[in-house]
Amino acid sequence: MTILHRIKRIGFLLIICCLFSPAAFATETATSSNANTSANEAKTSETKPAKNSTPADKSASAVKKDSTKTTKPADGNPKVVFETSSGKMIIELFPKKAPITVKNFLQYVDSGFYNGTIFHRVVPGFVVQGGGFTFDFQRKETQDPIKNESNNGLKNLQTTLSMARTNAVDSATSQFFINLVDNPFLDANNAKAGYAVFGKVIEGFEVAKKIEKEPRGLHRAHPEAPNYAVIVEKAYRMK
Repeated sequence: MTILHRIKRIGFLLIICCLFSPAAFATETATSSNANTSANEAKTSETKPAKNSTPADKSASAVKKDSTKTTKPADGNPKVVFETSSGKMIIELFPKKAPITVKNFLQYVDSGFYNGTIFHRVVPGFVVQGGGFTFDFQRKETQDPIKNESNNGLKNLQTTLSMARTNAVDSATSQFFINLVDNPFLDANNAKAGYAVFGKVIEGFEVAKKIEKEPRGLHRAHPEAPNYAVIVEKAYRMK
């Protein structure tokens, strides 16, 4: 073997040693470790919101907690199924607390009024509202307004349904909203009337949370409406 060949062989061996030395692996291990640490920190921050977290943070935490328990509605309370393009929700109604409101709501359900309506107003960290418009934003003709029953002791807590209305106290007709978080400022007090709670989502609240995440802003006249309509395909009493 010539001297030139020996030099080339030694150089080749030196390159191999450098590539597979412990130092060569040190950077990759440290990078992977940092990535794992960052991922763990991110997971911790999601599952343990800060004490001064925003309403949206609180709602995410509450949804996770709510999904692990089984809600047992009171015997005798009517229940309504909303089959939507985003999934199914089951709603328990409270006729003893809100007799006028529940009767009004069930009349709309039984007549098929809500079939084909959309959730036209979505405010993340607040409410999802529907029950008044078709997919092309045509307002449906309603029955006469009803008396406000916000003084019934029921609170605007997460998962509850309340009647939407104008600034006039007794102006609610067909539109309702689902509270995505606790909204105590919507409750009645000695100084003002509130928004009447009459039911609660007992199954499928994740559907409301899914609607909350829908992109909005495409419709100039209805900037809070989802870009792609979330439709109530069928609403009916649960037997």
